[in-house]
Amino acid sequence: MNDKKMMQIVGAVQRTVGDEKKTWWTKIGVAFQNRDNSWNLRFDYVPARLSDTTIQLRDFDPKDASQPTE
Repeated sequence: MNDKKMMQIVGAVQRTVGDEKKTWWTKIGVAFQNRDNSWNLRFDYVPARLSDTTIQLRDFDPKDASQPTE
């Protein structure tokens, strides 16, 4: 049995749309847990505007990660 944990790496960018602030989540890579509980991060890309982006490690979610949230 393979009990290695795998997570997705997402970038969250908050933008103003009209009078509202919305957050867009974009999958930017994956992470794999090592035997010593450290993590290997593999980025598909790194956001160009890092100062405006929050990078998070999250469990895989079946919904599309690029959709805005309220």
